[in-house]
Amino acid sequence: MSEPVRQQDLRVSDAERSAVASGLQRAHDAGQLDLDEFDQRVREVWAARTRGELERVTADLPALLPPPGPRRAFTDDAPGLAMKVLTINWVCVSLVNLVVWGILELTVGGVHPWWLYVAAPPGAVLGTLSAIGIGRPRD
Repeated sequence: MSEPVRQQDLRVSDAERSAVASGLQRAHDAGQLDLDEFDQRVREVWAARTRGELERVTADLPALLPPPGPRRAFTDDAPGLAMKVLTINWVCVSLVNLVVWGILELTVGGVHPWWLYVAAPPGAVLGTLSAIGIGRPRD
């Protein structure tokens, strides 16, 4: 029976190399690496075959932060939930009215854009609430 492969001797994938290279980019952006160090380390990352080699490239850096996740439009609290529901309802009502107006415009022609009267006032209220920060995540 053969010995199990040590964790540091496991081969790495391109996805792992890419993740480390992205972490190095964030370290460079934070001023932890100058351009020459960054360039050299990225070359080493893409030449690395094992996890141990990848670990050596980043050993002297603080733990590389994960990439930022997608930006959320609404908070998880009650105001955020209310804004989310109101915005979804506003989009749905506005789109339904726009489609009805479009069908009438195509079939009858010359129809006044009344759907704007349905969409604009609540859209202005939602935009104002969002502008003052109701339900928005703090940056």
